[in-house]
Amino acid sequence: MAQGLNVGLIGAGHFGRYHALKLAGAKRAKLVGLADPDAERAKAVAWEAGCPVRSVEELLAVADAIIIAAPAEFHYDLAARALRAGKHVLVEKPIAATLDQAVELAGIARQTGLVLQVGHLERFSAAHGALTARMGTPLYIEAVRIAPFKPRGTDVSVILDLMIHDLDLILALTDAPILHVDAVGAPVASAHDDIANARIRFTNGAVATITASRISLKTERKMRIFSRTGYLSVDFAARKLSLVGRGIGMKLPGFEEFGVEQAGWQDHDALAAEHEAFFASVLDGAPVVVDAEAGRRALEAALAVSAAIAESRAMAEASGLVGPFIPA
Repeated sequence: MAQGLNVGLIGAGHFGRYHALKLAGAKRAKLVGLADPDAERAKAVAWEAGCPVRSVEELLAVADAIIIAAPAEFHYDLAARALRAGKHVLVEKPIAATLDQAVELAGIARQTGLVLQVGHLERFSAAHGALTARMGTPLYIEAVRIAPFKPRGTDVSVILDLMIHDLDLILALTDAPILHVDAVGAPVASAHDDIANARIRFTNGAVATITASRISLKTERKMRIFSRTGYLSVDFAARKLSLVGRGIGMKLPGFEEFGVEQAGWQDHDALAAEHEAFFASVLDGAPVVVDAEAGRRALEAALAVSAAIAESRAMAEASGLVGPFIPA
């Protein structure tokens, strides 16, 4: 394939706009148009990005690859349609609404030999690189991702909106199937769960505890990881990490065999890195960093958390601890 990639964008919402602006400056790709059912929104974002507004049909006719940034409920239909039209696809997370849909998309990509990448952006962040470079296989992970309420993203639960980022990272770090999930959560400002806590046990014995909230008074994102080789504490907002282990850094008083190493990282443009990885997979045949199977695993974990929350809520309602949930 030629060294330039004609890319169409479906979805001009909050994150779709970021995709459009990033594509407008890409060196290995050209944004040949965008589609969105909101005509005014599409026109505004297309003007910013310097591309035409087109229908989905037109994009499938002129593009080599499609980026899908539509709401999650449309991911399957749009991705399947694009793949069957012979187009490479980068679809935002979650890969689809159901596991059956995720499996089918993976099958279509496999049968057609096309690239299907899932937009788990954290995999392309400088923080992820700094973390994985210093950490062995974890025994225990504690992750916290909380933020104040914003109406954007409330078409899905906080599990599919925020927690799925940490689920994907933890699945990649542990590299083991999930054995059991216990979780609690509640809808507060929307019709879906806005706060959730999950405890996940993996088949290799590792355990992860994850908290996600979009109704907090502050923004915080931290992770603590214990492994056989040490303890790692990461503050993503402050862009710093602390590693405690044998034979490293400054010695700990009273524990001479252990030391502390402080490190940080320089942020880079994770969205641009995600795009470049997609272009490299399409143009150069590079391995897909976050493929359909990774997207399916993250979705499966998110749905397992949601199911565990529903089970916990049913128990609480049956005992009279809480009243019946009435959707907003």
